[in-house]
Amino acid sequence: MSGARRQIFVVFAGFLMVEKFDFTVAEISLLLLANAAVNIVVAPKIGRLIHRFGERKALIFEYVGLTFIFAGYAFVESSYLAVFLYIADHLFFSIAIALKTYFQKIADPADIASSAGVSFTINHIAKLLSRLSHTAQLIAEPTVIRRINSSGDLRAIFIGC
Repeated sequence: MSGARRQIFVVFAGFLMVEKFDFTVAEISLLLLANAAVNIVVAPKIGRLIHRFGERKALIFEYVGLTFIFAGYAFVESSYLAVFLYIADHLFFSIAIALKTYFQKIADPADIASSAGVSFTINHIAKLLSRLSHTAQLIAEPTVIRRINSSGDLRAIFIGC
């Protein structure tokens, strides 16, 4: 279900930056570039740490870290902290490679292709259903964006992630 989580994060993190902190297109573009630069430098180091400490510990670290990141998003009041959380979440997403390497260690090589295909399909379906439900809600009630923004319901979205 990481595909659905990523989809929710990508949509609502950007929404948070624009709606709550009034980021401009230029600032969002700069954030995306900074995020890519940080990940280019740090992701290989994360890979070495996964190799050193093992996939199990890396995945535990990722999921605990994501809990704090999404809780942080729910209560963030500073745009600087929101930017930090955005970049940190992408760094934690780099740890997800541990799931793939762990699977390669424990699975029969003949089963990897079919299992990866099923996993990709499930993630894709979850992603599409997430988008479809949000789109249906917006079509049914177009004022929902304004209501979410004015009532602070973004907290519920990030806690739900």
